[in-house]
Amino acid sequence: QVQLVESGGGSVQAGGSLRLSCAASGYNYGSHCMGWFRQAPGKAREGVATRDNHGKTNYADSVKGRLNISKDNAKNGLYLQMNNLKPEDTAMYYCAADLCSYFSSGGIRYWGKGTQVTVSS
Repeated sequence: QVQLVESGGGSVQAGGSLRLSCAASGYNYGSHCMGWFRQAPGKAREGVATRDNHGKTNYADSVKGRLNISKDNAKNGLYLQMNNLKPEDTAMYYCAADLCSYFSSGGIRYWGKGTQVTVSS
């Protein structure tokens, strides 16, 4: 059974930093795409950063240069380093993992329960 557990969220002031972690288990870690998504109140969920099974990364335009996605194969972990945070980054952040074909189709099956990030001005 695939399990994804996020941690590292919190409240920071604008300009601050946070590092989100996702502990993954129950699937072929090396062959899957993984990513971070977020959803703010009243808004649709959006992709923040993704990483495919070859290490290629992709970022939303709004976070380029401020957020960095990384993976630790030894620990089955996925991370999101968030720097220079802005109030508009406030959202629930979710870790996701699946075969890359599901990422491409928009039908990702496996999600964590999320971790809240709140950025105050």
